[in-house]
Amino acid sequence: MDFSSFMTSLGTSFLIFVVLMLIFTWLSRKPANDVVYSPNLIVKGLYSSSRTRNPTSWIKEAISSSEDDIISISGVDTAVYFVFLATVDIMDFGCLLTSSYAVVKVPNSLAMLFLAGIVLLPSLLPVSITDHSVRLNSTTSNGTFNELDKFSMGHIGQKSDRLWAYLIAVYWVSLVTYFLLWKAYKHVSEIRAASLMSSEVRAEQFAVLVRDIPPPHEGETRKEQVDSYFNAVYPDTFYRSMVVTNNKEVNKIWEELEAYKKNLVIAETVYAQSKTIVSPEGTRPMNRLGLLGLCGKKVDTIDYCNEKISELIPKLEAEQKKTIRDRQVSSALIFFSSRVAAASAAQSLHARMVDHWTVMDAPEPRQIIWDNLSLNYYAREVRKYIVYIIVALAVLFFMLPISVISAFTTLENLAKLLPFIKPVLAIVSIRTVLGAYLPQLTLIIFLAMLPTLVMFLSKLEGIPSESHAVRSASGKYFYFIVFNAFIGVTLGGTLFGNLKDMEEHPNEIAELLGKGLPDNATFFLTFVALRCFVGYGLELSRLVPLIMFYLKKKYLCKTEAEVKEAWAPGDFRYATRIPADLLILTITLCYSVIAPLILPFGIIYFGLGWLVMRNQALKVYVPSFESYGRMWPHLHTRFLAALVLYQVTMLGYFGVKEFIYTVTLIPLPIISLIFAWVCNKKFYRFFQHPALEVACQELKETPNLKCVYMSFLPPSLSYEMLDVDQCEDV
Repeated sequence: MDFSSFMTSLGTSFLIFVVLMLIFTWLSRKPANDVVYSPNLIVKGLYSSSRTRNPTSWIKEAISSSEDDIISISGVDTAVYFVFLATVDIMDFGCLLTSSYAVVKVPNSLAMLFLAGIVLLPSLLPVSITDHSVRLNSTTSNGTFNELDKFSMGHIGQKSDRLWAYLIAVYWVSLVTYFLLWKAYKHVSEIRAASLMSSEVRAEQFAVLVRDIPPPHEGETRKEQVDSYFNAVYPDTFYRSMVVTNNKEVNKIWEELEAYKKNLVIAETVYAQSKTIVSPEGTRPMNRLGLLGLCGKKVDTIDYCNEKISELIPKLEAEQKKTIRDRQVSSALIFFSSRVAAASAAQSLHARMVDHWTVMDAPEPRQIIWDNLSLNYYAREVRKYIVYIIVALAVLFFMLPISVISAFTTLENLAKLLPFIKPVLAIVSIRTVLGAYLPQLTLIIFLAMLPTLVMFLSKLEGIPSESHAVRSASGKYFYFIVFNAFIGVTLGGTLFGNLKDMEEHPNEIAELLGKGLPDNATFFLTFVALRCFVGYGLELSRLVPLIMFYLKKKYLCKTEAEVKEAWAPGDFRYATRIPADLLILTITLCYSVIAPLILPFGIIYFGLGWLVMRNQALKVYVPSFESYGRMWPHLHTRFLAALVLYQVTMLGYFGVKEFIYTVTLIPLPIISLIFAWVCNKKFYRFFQHPALEVACQELKETPNLKCVYMSFLPPSLSYEMLDVDQCEDV
């Protein structure tokens, strides 16, 4: 990529961001659009039509909001996400240098990049720019980006004493990361503890999930078996049990019934709207029973829906009884009269064999993946390893096309591969635009294909809750994009660009790969800028959700319930958002010493992300679950994985530079692994189970255990459909 392409990419990305900001400012001031720009406030009853509509008021509100505000409005998981980004005003980073409290409160990637930047930029840039021992024959961007190449490590000569500055910089970045991650873990632990000690009654804190229940004795029902077992172990605190059932058939009937109820409401609304002064009787809606309503017998929609509802209700009741009686599986929810008893049970060993009586914390009722609760221990283990193999193969499968495409989508390589397009590339304007966007857009399109796959694979493992599935999918997605978007692009571009040299000098492949590292710096720099300005511009402006809402409202929505569904904002989508942020962190880390100019772009990305996403957390997204920060240990591990990748990368690159003191970097990956082990031993267990000292805090009111129990009933077996005696048998 030449200098003009780089500036075109950077300039147009920033221009798009400015345009999207202006669009947001204009659209968000219109009260009719509040369902798109403030849905979280509407859902929580905090919306006020008289609120300030100053164009910059959202910035002030985001900056002035506290961590407690985020927790009360958007939950602990969102607050923990901001621990990763930044938890204080970005303008107050100067206090990091003087205030230990600020360091405790800002344990995040933005603080790490900031502290790295204030040391690396003023120290490394003069070292590289004043080195005249290397002529720019091989540069950071294939010999065309000379001015910026002078600021990279590639400008330092082989075996130069100036490499000491870069070696010290590697240690500085690593030590800063260790310090801030340690503070982060402590801070998140405090957030989690404070939330779990809340005096509010939460249903999941009084229950545990039991899997792998052994077959009952002859003449004994599953419920009798479970009740007798837990009555014997917890005679004073056991309340009751709910045996899980296979609800596949009853769910089909329930979903069909709900669909007819919805269609009935729509038909009645349409009929009411058809009544006018001219035609007071109105027109009753009609529909055909054939394929897609286009053919078949024509019927009165209201009468037909009422008829089907009357037909399905007894059918549903009969199926509910059959499900409760005959379709019990080897899992159950156990309810206790106190939080301490439930917490103690969740972390106790209940059987000698690993495949009997597996007890764990109960997820929130809305989180439970009921279909997975029927899987026994061995089925889960087999599925888990099959999924691991599929993921490993998929990583390799995706790596091949991404490596090839990343190699081919550089203009120089495209010209080599397709000589007939050289006249097109000779046109300066076309060459500039293609060079600015083609590689980055190709990579982004490939990344967009992954989320659905990784979530499907995670649920296939037999995971019992949505939050656990999100954490698992987040890990898979992270390793997908690091291996493919980062390593694949780096190796693909280097291998293709140096194919002839490798054929002539096969013994120098490692050296050629090492020298090729800086060649991709400008690609990743523009990639970070594109994700920053265009990504967060689209996030803030919410153009796509706005357009989709008005299209649905105009052409599809007939009732108020459908209008609410049309503007429902969804949640943060942590399964893809956090790995995407970690990819930017990995890229910035790995190039922070090789090409320090990437650091300002990383700081801008996380700083702008903190500001924009804080607004979205306060006003837009509605959490779909609450896991009380259980994502953090996984996020911490992947942060350290990025750090180890950075340290190994620098170790290899110093070796390519033939620096005799490269061996002094060998301890760093070992220290990182030891640090990860220590953090795991000190903090992780509290994120697996709530500590008893936390669970023993008094509640502000006596819990209604019947309501706790009823909150876990699946919708298709809801209390409205069953009498009390039937509920006793669930």
